[in-house]
Amino acid sequence: MSYEEGTFIEPLACVVRGQRLARLNPGQSVFVIGSGISGLIHIALARALGAGKIIASDIAESRLNAAKRFGADAVIHAQDDVKKRLLEANDKRLADFVIVCAGALSASETALSCIGPGGTGLFFAVPEPEVMVPVPMNDMWRNEITLMTSYGAGPFDLEVAIKLMSSKRVQLTDMITHRLTFDEGAKGFKLVAEARESIKVIFEPQRRQ
Repeated sequence: MSYEEGTFIEPLACVVRGQRLARLNPGQSVFVIGSGISGLIHIALARALGAGKIIASDIAESRLNAAKRFGADAVIHAQDDVKKRLLEANDKRLADFVIVCAGALSASETALSCIGPGGTGLFFAVPEPEVMVPVPMNDMWRNEITLMTSYGAGPFDLEVAIKLMSSKRVQLTDMITHRLTFDEGAKGFKLVAEARESIKVIFEPQRRQ
C-alpha cells in the first residue's frame, strides 16, 4: 500500500464503523447528504457493500460531479426541493438509509424528512454544540425510524479498512485533488476551508533538488 493510500485508512475506518453500526444492508437505497471527502467515502463503501440506488446531495457543483464519479446514481443540489427530487430519483420512495455528512443545521433537518418507513438516519456529522436540531418525534415513532450517530473508529474498523483497500474492493486515491509540499501548508488549509474544487489535500515531503 502506498503512503497516499495510507492517508485514507483512518477516514475509511470511520465510515466502516458508521455503516457497520447502522447495519447497512445490500439492496437498500442510500441518500448521502454532503459530498465532501466523508460523503464520497460513504458512497464508495456503500457501493462496494452492494447498496441499491445511491443518491447524494451538496451545495457545490464540483462535489456533486465527484459524487457521480465515485458511485452515486443520482445527485441533488441542496438548494433544490430535496425531498421532491429524492422521490423522483428513488422510484417515488424515501431513502432506506440516510447519512448526514454535513454540519449545517439544514442538512440535519433535511435528513429527518428523507428517511423512509423503517429506515435509518446516520449522523456522521452534526451541527455545532449550541445548535439544537428539532426532531419530528411523532413521525419518527409512527414510521419506526432509527436515528443514530457515529464518531471515530476502533482497531477492528481499521483492520477492515486496510483489507478493503489492499484488496482493491474500495479504491480512493482518485479522490486526491491536490498534492502540496509542507511549505505550502497555508495554501492547503485555505483550499480545504473554501471547499470549492478541493476534495482531499495531501502534503508530500519537499523533494531535494
